[in-house]
Amino acid sequence: MHKIVFLDRSTIAPQITVRRPAFAHEYVEHQKTTADQVVERLAGASIAITNKVPLTAEVLAQLPDLKLVAVAATGTDCVDKAWCQQHGIAVSNIRGYAINTVPEHTFALILALRRSIVPYRQDVLAGEWQKASQFCFFNHPIRDLGGSRLGIIGEGVLGQRVAELGRAFGMTPLFAAHKNAPPMGPLYTPWDEVLETSDIISIHCPLTPATRNLLGLAEFRKMKRKPLIINTARGGLVVEDDLVTALDEGLISGIGFDVTDGEPPAADSPMMRLAHRPNVILTPHVAWASDEAMQTLSDQLIDNIENFVNGTPSNLVAGSF
Repeated sequence: MHKIVFLDRSTIAPQITVRRPAFAHEYVEHQKTTADQVVERLAGASIAITNKVPLTAEVLAQLPDLKLVAVAATGTDCVDKAWCQQHGIAVSNIRGYAINTVPEHTFALILALRRSIVPYRQDVLAGEWQKASQFCFFNHPIRDLGGSRLGIIGEGVLGQRVAELGRAFGMTPLFAAHKNAPPMGPLYTPWDEVLETSDIISIHCPLTPATRNLLGLAEFRKMKRKPLIINTARGGLVVEDDLVTALDEGLISGIGFDVTDGEPPAADSPMMRLAHRPNVILTPHVAWASDEAMQTLSDQLIDNIENFVNGTPSNLVAGSF
């Protein structure tokens, strides 16, 4: 009988149902798990469920009964997949569940920043409307989306959906060719051209050793149109100290981030120092978290586990393909 241990159930909202798999099993659920609790809690488990709890090679080597790591997310950087591949542990992830929620959050950030929604709201609460000598006031810039260029880093389903929404607003989407890559075909615009000509740049690629620190000061200095930078992917894709410099020097016009490099960010981190600025919106990694998306994620998570046990594994990123 399989023993299933969910290490961080609190990463899925309490109103979302996580059904039990349709096979004989023991199920143990922990709301949160710290690094020093992982080995003890997974002792004897054949299936581990994790969203963000790291499973390093050192930890995995102490879990001889483990057969499957079911990641309750798309990103699998919390698991040492190379070690799993070498030692016969399958790793599955979640796919396609965020096709609406992440692009919609992306455009919520874009619209709020382009139209200065947050600072105007703050002005209204502070009584600035009453002080105005007419029916409206113009304390902050307002820009249309129509006619602007939307640079997209990441051409997967989320990037494609963001492009689709951008076209509906009358924007011109540009899929960035991979950094330092040879020409990649007609879908792609050269990397430097995207940096130089975009009014908004939205990031939708995974965090890997190749993409870590993808955007830094050198890239910001190439951004001739001072774009908004939107990141609903992973924090480590952008050098956060360089982001502070870029905003201070006016190299970019604002940022909308749903992720930070290390979550939650420290109170004195670069992103928290920026969070109070009127051209910055920082949300707590919730772009993925509509109720509809979380239920789809939960259902697919258990589907992956059932399929693995039934001998038809799905959504594998390590193990037998």
